[in-house]
Amino acid sequence: MPKRLIVKDVEKCVGCGLCMYACSRMHGEIGNDYSGILPVSLSGFERGATVILCRACEDPPCAQVCPTGALTPREGGGVRYREDLCIGCKNCIKACTIGAIFERTNGKPAVCVHCGYCADFCPHGVLSFEEVKR
Repeated sequence: MPKRLIVKDVEKCVGCGLCMYACSRMHGEIGNDYSGILPVSLSGFERGATVILCRACEDPPCAQVCPTGALTPREGGGVRYREDLCIGCKNCIKACTIGAIFERTNGKPAVCVHCGYCADFCPHGVLSFEEVKR
């Protein structure tokens, strides 16, 4: 069965950003430009934080609008991304219904491809990499 990244308990997110930096580091970048995951403050410590990432649509709208096939549906939900095919049209960013595709400084998208790397760096159990049952 395919695996994908799961948000186990968003209430535990403190917005530390370790998931985001792990994702960028996996791509060989320092900083967050390549990250397909974004922790966001909900305006203050008492309101906490949340994490924005691809929720693995079965029929992803981002892949439907990609004119070059750079984004293709992935077994188990979500997409596979081929940067070499991407022309930076930003159709995918506009099509994502939850705002989980981010524009990098080079104009191309950063999107979670459900590799699960970031889950190992979440110290609060917010993220998990699990088998998908569909």
